[in-house]
Amino acid sequence: VYLCFYSCSCFKISLLFHSIHSLIISSLKVLTIKMKDTVKNHAPEEAAPKESAGKFGYGKGKTLIAAFVDPAYSWPPADGQGKNAIELQATAELLNDGEEDDNDESTTNSEREAMKMPDKPPSLRKHGIFSCCRSADLHAVSEYEQKKKQVIASRKEYKARKKSLTREKRRKNRLKNVPEGILVYSLDTTTHTIELISEPSNNTNLDTLVRSIVVASSSPSNDSSRRGIDIIGVDGRKTTFVACEQRTSISWMEAIDLMLVNNQNGEKKLLEKQNSRALALESLNQAERDQFESQYLSLAAYSNKLIRAGAIPGQKGKGSGDGGIYYSVNFQSDEGDVYEEEALESIAKRRAVIKDSWDFYRMICSLLRDRRKYDEVFRKMELDPVYAYLNSMTGLNDPVEDGTEGIEKEIGQKERKEHRKLSRTLVAEALVKQAEAALPSLVEICKALAGSLGMEEVGVGPIKDPQAAIRKADKKYKGDLYKVTDYCRALVVVKDFPSLLALLELARDSFGPLIRRVKLSTLKADNKSLQGGYRDCKINLELKDHICEIQVHLWSMWTICGIDGFRHYRHCLEYSTDTFVDPFDALEGLDRKTMAELIVMAEEAIAETPLEKLEWYQEKIILDYFAEVGLFIKHGLNEWAELTLRTLIKLRCESADIGPDHHETYVLNRYLEQVLRQLGKEKEASVVAKDILRAEKLRKSEKETAERSMWNQLLCSPSNAYEMIADPNKQEREEEEKIRKEVKASKRQWRKIRQERFSFLDSAQAQQGASR
Repeated sequence: VYLCFYSCSCFKISLLFHSIHSLIISSLKVLTIKMKDTVKNHAPEEAAPKESAGKFGYGKGKTLIAAFVDPAYSWPPADGQGKNAIELQATAELLNDGEEDDNDESTTNSEREAMKMPDKPPSLRKHGIFSCCRSADLHAVSEYEQKKKQVIASRKEYKARKKSLTREKRRKNRLKNVPEGILVYSLDTTTHTIELISEPSNNTNLDTLVRSIVVASSSPSNDSSRRGIDIIGVDGRKTTFVACEQRTSISWMEAIDLMLVNNQNGEKKLLEKQNSRALALESLNQAERDQFESQYLSLAAYSNKLIRAGAIPGQKGKGSGDGGIYYSVNFQSDEGDVYEEEALESIAKRRAVIKDSWDFYRMICSLLRDRRKYDEVFRKMELDPVYAYLNSMTGLNDPVEDGTEGIEKEIGQKERKEHRKLSRTLVAEALVKQAEAALPSLVEICKALAGSLGMEEVGVGPIKDPQAAIRKADKKYKGDLYKVTDYCRALVVVKDFPSLLALLELARDSFGPLIRRVKLSTLKADNKSLQGGYRDCKINLELKDHICEIQVHLWSMWTICGIDGFRHYRHCLEYSTDTFVDPFDALEGLDRKTMAELIVMAEEAIAETPLEKLEWYQEKIILDYFAEVGLFIKHGLNEWAELTLRTLIKLRCESADIGPDHHETYVLNRYLEQVLRQLGKEKEASVVAKDILRAEKLRKSEKETAERSMWNQLLCSPSNAYEMIADPNKQEREEEEKIRKEVKASKRQWRKIRQERFSFLDSAQAQQGASR
């Protein structure tokens, strides 16, 4: 019995090991099959036929669709001519692709059967430890896995086909009810073909209608709306496409430039018009150009969707015109949903970077514009009859000549014994407490000055924050907190130079012993301004053992930036804008792709206000267009730069505050002359050059008139007249004598104005003398 039991046990053990061995062998076979399938799926299909490269040597390209103006109609359309028809079609489906139902009636029974997941084999539904050890079970598992793989592939293929059909259906639906005056065209970068895909309007001239054209070259059109593209076909036909949107013409122009860089043999060539855009593209290899094209067109399409959805900050609603509904870019590829989501995120991130760059560039344009305004205002202020007298005055404790000051500053807060053991933060806090104690006295002084002189504007405080004081001390005074003299501060705005002279005299007579410094250096003709062009006067006085500061601003300077003038100064200091002669120099060194993407951001900024609708009072949008001019010039789009500059000059001439002789008009004309010469329009450039010369002569005559007025004042004195007759060449031989006489005449003019406007100063002076 024992031997039988032993023999039976050995047999079972042997059978068990045999089963395990068979299981391992079968598992290895299945694993080998799976590995072969995996390698096969990921290996390049060398024997598979390559996709057709197209007529011009490209593989998968892009298709751009956009709305253009029918030449038989005007744009934008008048009310009642289908202006709202497109908006009614602008549903969310036009911006986002929705999910499709697998049970849609267009799905065939064979497709549903192919997408039906197979049933699991019984062996996979059991959970016994050796339930799947039989070879029959292993075969069923292998067959199940293969069918499952086929179903997944069928579902993926079905979903891609459905999405393609849905997009095509939506495209056709959009084209069913195109409003009168709109022609929708598509641009296929694979075949270089522009093709009409919508039906003509009722008044369309069918004889001249362009239904299809293969592009040979392109250039920006001189269309006044800045929405035109001149196209020359391979058959020699010339035509102009005028887009409904500015951004359409710009993005299509860029896409066509990228498309035309290679000829059908794949060799590099220049466009018919030698320009910087073509030269820049030729420096890129084919892969770089493909990447450039994909990223640029993706950004342009994404930007358009944001504009259409009203998602741009600062815009009131859906931007620009109705034609933007038809703006789209289709990539001829078969990527899946995961790729598309990742691509969208990538586009959004890149847009954020480019948007920051655009904001910075626009800020530079704004800062330099305001600096030119400050310079122009000061030039006119120098023509004031009393300026020569003011320019001859010497400030108190004011040795600085370049508008800045540092550790050499001659005044400062008193250092107290109790401060020596304190940290810098505690010292700053102690000085702030002193400023708070002195503030009421400063308020009373400002009230007295305002009551006597009738200030344009007065403001007191706030007290400087301790941390702000520490930062200023570190930046300007090598960490010396006692050199900071504006913990307690106030500002007054005076009307003109005579008012400033009256304030200085009144301050001297009223609280002269308290004055510690009068800073006039930035108002001197031979001295530099503050960073950014600003000029003012500062009076420091000691109140309750603490030095306070009164900033005296001139109204003509103050009106340029107002209370934001300090922000302008801080930004100019931070970015060293005084080193820029031209704001467009900030674009130097940028590659062509970045420049093109910056133009997309510029179009976002002006989307609500097309060029033909721009008004003279829209200062913010005018600045946006001016910044875009710089991008056009640097990008080789001089035709559009010319059109934009001419519009801006026209608006400046229409403005009551600016006019044709204003310095801003002068600057715009300088840019226009430059652009015209780059375009080879020498005659037109010469006409603009004459306007520039006339403006320069006008400036010179203004100065001569002001000088003549001062000399007339001088000749009012018989002794001075006799001196000039006796020695008429003295002015030319002795410059110092000339300046002395100018100052004398200016002082006489000041006395006359003082008697007429500030006669109360005599009584204040008399009271001051009596008190002594």
